[in-house]
Amino acid sequence: MVSESLWRNADFRKLWVGQTVSELGSVVTRTAVPLVALLVLGAGPLEMALLVVSAGLAVLLVGFFAGAWVDRLRRRPLLIWADAMRAVLLFSIPAAYLAGVLRIEQLYLVVFLEGCLRALFDAAYPAYVPWLIGIDRVIEGNSKLATSSSLAEIGGPGLAGGLVQAIGAPFAIFVDAISFVVSAISLVLIRGQEPPRRPRSSATPMQLEILEGVRLVRRHAVLVPLTLRSIIAHVAGSFYGVLYTIYLIEDLHLSPFLLGVVVSAGGVGSLVGSFFASRVIARLGFGRALIWTATGASILGVLTPLAGGPLLLATTMVFIPQLIGDGLQTIEGVAELSLIQGVIPDRILGRVNATLEVFSHGIAYPLGALLAAALAGWIGVRGVIAIGWAGMAVSILLLVFSPLPRIRHASDALALEGGSSGARPSVH
Repeated sequence: MVSESLWRNADFRKLWVGQTVSELGSVVTRTAVPLVALLVLGAGPLEMALLVVSAGLAVLLVGFFAGAWVDRLRRRPLLIWADAMRAVLLFSIPAAYLAGVLRIEQLYLVVFLEGCLRALFDAAYPAYVPWLIGIDRVIEGNSKLATSSSLAEIGGPGLAGGLVQAIGAPFAIFVDAISFVVSAISLVLIRGQEPPRRPRSSATPMQLEILEGVRLVRRHAVLVPLTLRSIIAHVAGSFYGVLYTIYLIEDLHLSPFLLGVVVSAGGVGSLVGSFFASRVIARLGFGRALIWTATGASILGVLTPLAGGPLLLATTMVFIPQLIGDGLQTIEGVAELSLIQGVIPDRILGRVNATLEVFSHGIAYPLGALLAAALAGWIGVRGVIAIGWAGMAVSILLLVFSPLPRIRHASDALALEGGSSGARPSVH
């Protein structure tokens, strides 16, 4: 019997709409905040770097505690309050600008506090979804939710540029604040009532609960290769994050318009990938889907550091990895998240999500960004992009030489752990 589509689930539709709007607003802010620092406050390279460090520091300092809170409390209220408080924080930027009191220190503080709340949201959100739709529907649900970020990547950069030009960077951030309000309202309107968390049998200190999540990540047959690969890939991927725009504009001589076309192609590819994720995972299984999509994206990715020649050729060489490679990476991401949700018990899922986030975005990405800046002055931007590609490619070997190729279903991963990972998430 074929189960009906999640699009017919009213609560899931509300979640999807809210997250789509929120993702779109976040893309606008990702563009507008640096422009506020650069164009309004006259920030230099150091100030721009401190904005990145502020966001990474938030994940590093708060991430572990966020995971423990998520496993102690109901997830939906945490999501609602995180959205509401982020809206207030972002409202403060245009308000301060209108009052003539906006300073770079306020941007640092807003970016840091928003990063803290995002760490809480990012720990709670993947733990809430399995309860809302059922553990047996997470692949379909994650595939559909992946379309939210894909649509944002398609329309967000153009919207952000238009808003910055039309109303100014500080007021463009107002759009993201509104998007968080919409997301919070969509969560409030969900009718399914999440039950209270089970009372804890003992008053375990929070630091011991955090250590439990870290230990599980450290010893789990599936999480160990995924985590190690993620750390290497985020260090290497940050080379792109820091230098990609400079590489396309200064080394390949793309115009800002062509840059926008190339970046938006990644959103189109991700959107297509989200449509095919469920079918690819069903055909290949979790492990092979992860490995083959990562490998395919890596093979195409080598075109980026090799790009050159006439403008049309150079543009095509960076366009293809964005269009097709990002689609493959979206399938990889859906497979990885769905596998984690399928093998980690509900009682500790928040701490596992938070631990993975701290390792990847709180430690690996900021360190990689600093390393990229240092290496660029030594071997040049193209050389650093090439090292970034090589690092991401080599990281796939950690998946190949692990139990993942043998894992087709979540039950295969549970068998590796001898059934010790505990009870499955409850199904709504």
